Amino acid sequence: MRILTVTGYKPMELNIFKEDDPRITFIKAALEKRLVEFAEEGLEWVLISGQMGVELWTAEVVLDMKETYPVNLGIFPPFENQASRWPEALQEKYEGIIAVCDFYKPIYQGEYRGAFQFKAKNMWLADKSDGCLLLMDEEFPGSNRYFHEAAKGAGGNYPIYTITPADLDDVVEEVRMSDPDYWD
Repeated sequence: MRILTVTGYKPMELNIFKEDDPRITFIKAALEKRLVEFAEEGLEWVLISGQMGVELWTAEVVLDMKETYPVNLGIFPPFENQASRWPEALQEKYEGIIAVCDFYKPIYQGEYRGAFQFKAKNMWLADKSDGCLLLMDEEFPGSNRYFHEAAKGAGGNYPIYTITPADLDDVVEEVRMSDPDYWD
């Protein structure tokens, strides 16, 4: 797989309201674990829409991976200025990531005009990628359900990979066990 779309929950859907929440460390570790597997199999591009939460955390992981793997980050928001109503700290983080990503282009020029822009973004990302990775619990899909539906509509040859709550539990245990103090 050369091109992978990654998406998942927004922070408020995970009850995460601060950027220093320790759970973000585990989410990023789970994302990195999966992305490294893809990178070792030839992944060239990770595509996101740049929404806050899992997508921005993915961007940070991909940017860190660049030191070891030749993977590129493409950001395709549904419209310009998507972060304009976000908290200031997240706006700054978003702008910083846009400044260093490998490719950035809004799908629609101009401001938000309607929900159709989000639907078109989901279909575009599914169409332009070889598969997707979703951090999602199928019992509680949240806003992920819209991209998940677009991915399922992309056809039977479009692989949908997930990071589930059980996968996150495994990563939490792996991270804890890698701490030398855990064994004392």
